[in-house]
Amino acid sequence: MPGELWVGSSPTGVPFSFVDPATNALTGAMIDIAKAVIRDLGLTGDYRATPFSALIPSLTTGRIDMIAAAMQRTDERAQIVAFSAPVFSYGGGLVVPGDDRGVYPALSSVRHKRVGAQVGTRFVDQLHGAGVDRVKTYDGLQEIVRDLANGRIDAGYGDEPILRYQLRVGPRRPVRLVREFRPPVEEDLCLIVAKDDPLLERLNKAIARLKDAEIPAILHRWELG
Repeated sequence: MPGELWVGSSPTGVPFSFVDPATNALTGAMIDIAKAVIRDLGLTGDYRATPFSALIPSLTTGRIDMIAAAMQRTDERAQIVAFSAPVFSYGGGLVVPGDDRGVYPALSSVRHKRVGAQVGTRFVDQLHGAGVDRVKTYDGLQEIVRDLANGRIDAGYGDEPILRYQLRVGPRRPVRLVREFRPPVEEDLCLIVAKDDPLLERLNKAIARLKDAEIPAILHRWELG
């Protein structure tokens, strides 16, 4: 349909993008930001749940026009797709069993543990870079927290805001977010389009118009800012 963008989003990235069980529709902070930007451009959006690892392939093959999910900008990804101006920035969070009283200020602190991370994310690379040899990959952070609670892994590493949100509103599990942990890097969260897509310039202008009021209000509503 003319004037409609097909937007791909991960269905498991609470609070950035996820499927609302009450409506079966995609929702979350990045969905709301995408809707605000698309509305500012005078367009409409068709939001499609897409596994995280399939988002970039779906974009580069034309199955979607834009990504709105918890996918941070990295140099490697920027060689394949185009990132908008940032709408949020964050780093990784570390979770361990609730009865684990160890101190873990950095990834090197879990070098000898079994650590879960989401497939296709920068966090897997960060673990390997810190010398963590036993990395088990999962489709989503919910599965990581579940296996951690059941003793199948010793720690989990992934998007800090998503982990924090899940531990606050999800099923009560005997795990904790490590407060003293500092991630090796914080990276920008952006809307993503195909390389050389002329839409990018329009997206950036819309983000500039919305960055002082509407985008901060959305982030605050999802307890992210």
